[in-house]
Order: sequence, then structure tokens, then C-alpha cells
Amino acid sequence: MKGTTTNRKIPMRQCVGCGQMNEKRLMYRVIKTPENELLLDKTGRKNGRGAYICPQEECLQKAVKSKGLERSLKMQIPSEVYESLTEEMKQSHEA
Repeated sequence: MKGTTTNRKIPMRQCVGCGQMNEKRLMYRVIKTPENELLLDKTGRKNGRGAYICPQEECLQKAVKSKGLERSLKMQIPSEVYESLTEEMKQSHEA
């Protein structure tokens, strides 16, 4: 059956900053690996506990203030991680 559209469900995730639901592919995923490393997962497929955040700096600021990432990932998050997230957001907006 060519030309028919499938009703595939679009995965939705909640931003830890603003709390809005958004399509998974439009959001950043921050993961805590089994080795307790924090990474920005651009593919959305890496192993680890994940938390999603909108690609706006305001959402990152809200997540910092509300400790949303810390709650989701169940660990303290060093300021360097927030700084690297901010840098990656800036770079992806420029690209």
C-alpha cells in the first residue's frame, strides 16, 4: 500500500526545565552512564538514565534553578556540566 500514511505514535518527553511536553527528537537528552558520567546524548540512543531538556537556554536555566536535572538523574550535577550544556546549545544554534 503505497502512499498511505501510518499512524505511528510520536514519542513525547517532558522538559526538566519548563515542564512542557515536546517531541523526543526535538529535545536534548542528558544521560548518566552506568559509570556515573554525564553526557549530552545527541543520538538519543546511548545507554544510561536520561533526562530531556528543550533546546532553549531559558529551559536550561530553569532546570538549574529548580534542580530538575539533579532530580531526574538522581545525582549532584557539577557546574561544569551546566557550562558544557550551555556551550553545546550555543554551538547547535549557530550551526
